[in-house]
Amino acid sequence: MLKVQNINKYFGGLKAVNNVTLKVNQGSITGLIGPNGAGKTTLFNTIAGVYSPNSGEIFLEDNNITGLKPHELFNLGILRTFQIAHEFSSLTVLENLMMVPNKQLGENLIYAWFKNSLVKKQEEEIRAKAIEVIDFLNLSHLTQELAGNLSGGQKKLLELGRTMMVDSKLVLLDEVGAGVNRTLLNEISDAIIRLNKEKNYTFFVIEHDMDLIEKICDPVIVMAEGSVLFEGKFAQVKSNEEVIEAYLGRGMKVKKA
Repeated sequence: MLKVQNINKYFGGLKAVNNVTLKVNQGSITGLIGPNGAGKTTLFNTIAGVYSPNSGEIFLEDNNITGLKPHELFNLGILRTFQIAHEFSSLTVLENLMMVPNKQLGENLIYAWFKNSLVKKQEEEIRAKAIEVIDFLNLSHLTQELAGNLSGGQKKLLELGRTMMVDSKLVLLDEVGAGVNRTLLNEISDAIIRLNKEKNYTFFVIEHDMDLIEKICDPVIVMAEGSVLFEGKFAQVKSNEEVIEAYLGRGMKVKKA
């Protein structure tokens, strides 16, 4: 699904991403971990079009997407969530979801004035899709709640819901567990697994919560100092001496097998 080949991203003299090559297979939930400053977010931002790489190439399936802007990648099916949720706080949960689909007829003055029946028909279809997403994520009790009133975990579920409003090929999840209580984190992880198994979503996940990584991700890619250090199953990752050394004193809880 995604191929990253020899990507470099520099900021002045700092090599934030150093000759990274990796792949995310279709239908997988691939984890990306590493200590703070490893280059994970910079890599995500480069894949998502926020930054252009200094060198290297990025492919979605067989299409070279290197240097495309976020809105162009959105149209190709690459969606990205953020560590801090980006909801429209003054709109309801339902309205937040209904805003996602691109090129809505109601945004065109000609349709709004002269073809209002088509606008209403499309709006009804989008509303039905949003209700379906809300039900899938068990957020029905919050349908008409202002998004700004949601808890941190509920906002993360809403962000996940936004990826379901379009035909997502690849979803980049940036620390979906950050600031989320354990109960809601379980709901989020269960929703990710269901989307993967039932709807064949492909996920690429940055996460510091090793319990979440262990639960949902296979394979797991480890970055350190801007480069890929190791890739394998979580059991291999947590027993690898180089990975343990990279994390020493930086918060990784390594469980014994």
